[in-house]
Amino acid sequence: MTATTERPAPLTPAGPPVKAYKTSRSAKRRAKAIASNKPSTLGYVFLVLVILASLFPLYWSFLIGSGDSSTINRQDIDWLPGGNFLSNAAKVVNDPSVNFWKALTNSIIVSTVVSASVVFFSTLAGYAFAKLKFRGNKGLLIFVIATMAVPTQLGIVPLFIAMSQWLGLSGNIMAVILPALVSAFGVFWMTQYLTQTLPDELIEAARVDGASMIRTFWHVGVPASRPAAAMLALFIFIATWTNFFWPFIILDSNNPTLPVALSLLQNNFFIDYSIVLAGVLLSTIPLLILFVVAGKQLVSGIMQGAVKG
Repeated sequence: MTATTERPAPLTPAGPPVKAYKTSRSAKRRAKAIASNKPSTLGYVFLVLVILASLFPLYWSFLIGSGDSSTINRQDIDWLPGGNFLSNAAKVVNDPSVNFWKALTNSIIVSTVVSASVVFFSTLAGYAFAKLKFRGNKGLLIFVIATMAVPTQLGIVPLFIAMSQWLGLSGNIMAVILPALVSAFGVFWMTQYLTQTLPDELIEAARVDGASMIRTFWHVGVPASRPAAAMLALFIFIATWTNFFWPFIILDSNNPTLPVALSLLQNNFFIDYSIVLAGVLLSTIPLLILFVVAGKQLVSGIMQGAVKG
């Protein structure tokens, strides 16, 4: 009998340990990336300072608005609010020359209508510029963006002539609403957002399924644009609410918006800044309520759009 020798099997690297090693390395990299993205203590300190600096004008207004007429002229001012804010606010509300409730109603109507109109038309135009191919697309978009470089003051005289003489809307809030129904900034905002977040494949799939252009826009473009539309509505509402220049020119004291009405508090020979700043705070309260009510929806919409994008 002859003895046979068996050859040893070749050594091969084991699969699972290598895979586990790679997984652990990728997990460490992710953990290190997450840890590096966390803000440092210096970052938190900077954010706190920014918040305090942003809140200081509001607190200063409340400090003066809760005092009396001599509070703003004191050398050793007390940094604790006084107890006259409600009485000063009552003077603003009950002042017949201010017409506060009429002005508040006008501001709510103008800001709501303008923000809704700007969001609607900007979404339509942004969808067309971002996803539809037509002749002159680029040039027309550049022209729309270029209009933002023209100062508003240059068009006040012809706008006043058009609203007062041609349309007869002097003193009417429609003279404030009509020129602001469409915004070049809104068109640019929605165009950029839809260009980056809305895939062409979704539009092509909708068209293959037989959807018309309007139906594709309504069922594909509108849901994709909700986060940007929410932020645009907030920006336009605040800008319209605080707009003073054009409403002050075209409106009168019988039918003002809130900034125009509050400016009437400074028409007297002696200006009581405690009453003026109390009125300013009253005009700010609706904006604070808007932020509290719509804040969570805005953040959730932005985060949803970021995850989907």
